[in-house]
Amino acid sequence: VDPLGIHTGESIVVAPSQTLTNLDYNTLRSTAIKVARHIGIVGECNIQYALNPDSNQYYIIEMNARLSRSSALASKATGYPLAYVAAKLALGKPLTELKNSVTDSTTACFEPSLDYIVVKVPRWDLGKFIRVNTKIGSSMKSVGEGMAIGRTFEEALQKALRMVDENVMGFDHSVAELSEEVLRNPSDKRIFVLAKALYDGYTVDRLHELTKIDRWFLYRMENISKFALKLNACGMKVEDTDRQMLLGAKQRGFSDKQVSHLMGSTELAVRLQRKALKVVPFVKQIDTVAAEYPAATNYLYLTYHGDRHDVAYGNSNYIMVLGSGVYRIGSSVEFDWCGVGCIRELRRRGYSTIMVNCNPETVSTDYDECDRLYFEEISFETVMDIYDLEVPEGMILSMGGQLPNNIAMALHRQKVRILGTSPESIDNAENRFKFSRLLDNIGIQQPQWKELTNLEAALEFCRGVRFPVLVRPSYVLSGAAMSVAYTEEDLEIYLTRAGKVTKEYPVVITKFILEAKEIDVDAVAHDGEVLCMAISEHVENAGVHSGDASLILPAQGLNEETRGRIRDIVYAIGRALNVTGPFNMQLIAKNNQLKVIECNLRVSRSFPFVSKTLNT
Repeated sequence: VDPLGIHTGESIVVAPSQTLTNLDYNTLRSTAIKVARHIGIVGECNIQYALNPDSNQYYIIEMNARLSRSSALASKATGYPLAYVAAKLALGKPLTELKNSVTDSTTACFEPSLDYIVVKVPRWDLGKFIRVNTKIGSSMKSVGEGMAIGRTFEEALQKALRMVDENVMGFDHSVAELSEEVLRNPSDKRIFVLAKALYDGYTVDRLHELTKIDRWFLYRMENISKFALKLNACGMKVEDTDRQMLLGAKQRGFSDKQVSHLMGSTELAVRLQRKALKVVPFVKQIDTVAAEYPAATNYLYLTYHGDRHDVAYGNSNYIMVLGSGVYRIGSSVEFDWCGVGCIRELRRRGYSTIMVNCNPETVSTDYDECDRLYFEEISFETVMDIYDLEVPEGMILSMGGQLPNNIAMALHRQKVRILGTSPESIDNAENRFKFSRLLDNIGIQQPQWKELTNLEAALEFCRGVRFPVLVRPSYVLSGAAMSVAYTEEDLEIYLTRAGKVTKEYPVVITKFILEAKEIDVDAVAHDGEVLCMAISEHVENAGVHSGDASLILPAQGLNEETRGRIRDIVYAIGRALNVTGPFNMQLIAKNNQLKVIECNLRVSRSFPFVSKTLNT
């Protein structure tokens, strides 16, 4: 989507190409074949072109005689396993002998043909850093990417934007302020500046002049903005909305939450109304051959552009596992390792498995790892749509990091059968106020704390315990919006930032203890009884995030008495929260005192480290 000069990893990418003419496409294809033959490529290579949109002029920028960063994306987008086929070719196998694993009947000597559209959107975490340059260009700054599949560009784009940031509702005009400077010189927020510009009435021609983005993409984005204006101005209650209006919104990629926001209602009200009007998604297969041959694939996506499912339903012997979504600072391959391990163990025990995830870079989105793969966003709406279709025996949240935990209570209210720790216990651990109160009730020490009600009350508490203090939002991963405030000015800045992140979730202010040792505990329990645990020790003092700290296992600086007290604390909290499954806890030790910082009722980033160290 972005013009030349923006790194591939920084760009919104679309497949198949939407704006190339037939001549352009075949010229670039023929050139690629000539170059590969001339150099003698066996396996995969990657070629990047610069193409003049106003003429047939083109240049080869570079060629890499290897797999590239986009190889996984291309494989997941098309269903054609590039690395697998390249490896077979390197071993001397001809394409005619390799079977297309998706159709299970044709050979691998074909070019994938798509009857859907794929949109990849990068994920940046530049907000984690102070005074960072947010401009994007030829050097890569993104840390992950989400890939969405739909039947129209509008549908796939809005899905992809929600995948990379769960706090965004889609092509949302309320995320960023209008700035022609950002439109000319793109930043990580340019897509949302575009949304704001279109919502405010900028023309496609003016935006093309500013951004050099092809008018085709801008017209598609304009379709979304026009429909958002229509929903906002219709003046109807959700209960009075007709089928055509709701179907139109869903076909343009609007989520229930987005519709409710524009119409002044609630996500659940929109869901109930569209189900009453039979506005529901249909399940389609990725088949690589545009439905020319029957597909045997379990690689699925949801769309509102359809009238029947590509797969049959009725077998409820499934266990549904939620993945961790896009990679970001603090959530990377560690959670995927846990999710894949869970899927493999379930299959080994004879269960059929369903994986829901949206990250093209992960093993969990390899369609041969599970019985059914839904390449979809991890949101309440989408997970419920899949759950209603599949009616599985249960759902596992604890392997997917923070995203599944964030929707645990919403799923529980809809009577979803959650396997493992109950959603109420998850809420008691994730909600900082409830967890702090639980620790008080069972007599376990914690740093002095107070729930945020207003700035003045927060300042009064901080003056009492004295700075520094830790500002801690609820339901976050990798310390998002968690900051140490050393002055009253710091506190005001951090409270503003935390409030934007947490919305309805409370923020707790905790006394920050200097020069203390931090201890990490990973454990597994059943019905509140701890089955196994590992105690790791930070080399750095408390205050360095566990993802940035050097970790030692087994801990070297703890005596047997301290280990025993840590075990007692872990056992007591496991029983109080009635944990069934994995959990992680952080404690601080100073002056022979142990205090609990937090407890997460899910796998943590350190689970693979602990498992591989202990071979457990």
